[in-house]
Amino acid sequence: MPRLYPTSWRTQLKIFEIFGCTYIRKKGSHHILRCPKAKRAVVIPEYDEIDIDIIKSNMQTAGMSRETYFELMARI
Repeated sequence: MPRLYPTSWRTQLKIFEIFGCTYIRKKGSHHILRCPKAKRAVVIPEYDEIDIDIIKSNMQTAGMSRETYFELMARI
């Protein structure tokens, strides 16, 4: 299994939108998305490099597996 690497907020936004999350709003420098299976919103901050811990937390919130993440990453 490949390693997770920090990516830009634009890349993360594309990945979660392809996964099926819908863009709700932007509050300050944070983008709020709603995922169909999630109990709470996915928050993507506007950082040049989003830390791996934030990526993992958002993946867990959305119910996204690592395999799915890397498949979507390859599509971008």
